[in-house]
Amino acid sequence: MLDESAFREAKLCVVGNINRDIKTAPIRPGDYLFSDGETSINGVHETIGGGGANSAAIAAGLGASPSFIGQIGDDETGRRLEQALTCAGVRCHLHKGAPATGTTINLVFDNGQRHFLSCHPNNAALSFEALDLAPLASADHLLRADIWFSEAMLYGGNEKLFSAAHDAGVPVSIDLNWDPKWGRAGRDEIERRKEAVRGILPLIDLAHGNARELNEFSGETDLTRSLGRLLEWGVKGVVVHLGSQGAGYFSGVEFLVEPPAPIQRQVMVTGCGDVLSTCMMLLHGNDGVSIPEKLRLANRVTAGFMEGRLKLLPSL
Repeated sequence: MLDESAFREAKLCVVGNINRDIKTAPIRPGDYLFSDGETSINGVHETIGGGGANSAAIAAGLGASPSFIGQIGDDETGRRLEQALTCAGVRCHLHKGAPATGTTINLVFDNGQRHFLSCHPNNAALSFEALDLAPLASADHLLRADIWFSEAMLYGGNEKLFSAAHDAGVPVSIDLNWDPKWGRAGRDEIERRKEAVRGILPLIDLAHGNARELNEFSGETDLTRSLGRLLEWGVKGVVVHLGSQGAGYFSGVEFLVEPPAPIQRQVMVTGCGDVLSTCMMLLHGNDGVSIPEKLRLANRVTAGFMEGRLKLLPSL
């Protein structure tokens, strides 16, 4: 059976967000959170945050050789994040001329939902000119995480990055996660941002996201139609996070779904999608292994992370 040793030869290059994450233990959602007062909870955890930094740390925890390209401020938070990521086994290529390093407060609810309160000056200011692309020369795969947060990257920078990857013969993944503008900005602005991403999809080998994100991005209400639209726009394959239904993969012929691995007790609520996608990227170049085998291994690793047996996100 395919096991975690399959990750050890992979060289993943990640471009994305890096910030401090402050996560609450699961709490009961409700209007009481908007009232003056105080709520006691079972724990507050401070970790590395940002989809990009998380994915690089996860890859290192699985035994791969990841590099992370991003931007931090010249401040104590940035230095702590760089040290923690380096100690986790990630080679960091960080531009340090940015505004202040950001923070996300992650409210975790006991019904499985979450709400993020984010301030990311460093990530919003990321530009193609700030990227040190030296790691691309030896990478097996490029992940562009957090595609929505920097307008300079959204409108032109991402295309330059993906063109550089293709010139180097490196396959590309993007995470089609939730745009913070969805549901808040005007319709024209939201559509303009979506069009900016759709325009670079012919350069994408794998897109990643959950059903809600993929449907919102495509403008469809049915996942099957959303997957079809993504391939029409040029994506070669889609990795789908299906939550309690497991994980799926679609490349135009058949939507392959593998059920989740069983877990005894869920400890980790956030980061599960990053773990699943990172596994599939690390396995992408392994052509001798079938897609169902890759999905099954990714599900087993994700289950180990959810149970707290696999410590893949460094604390600060």
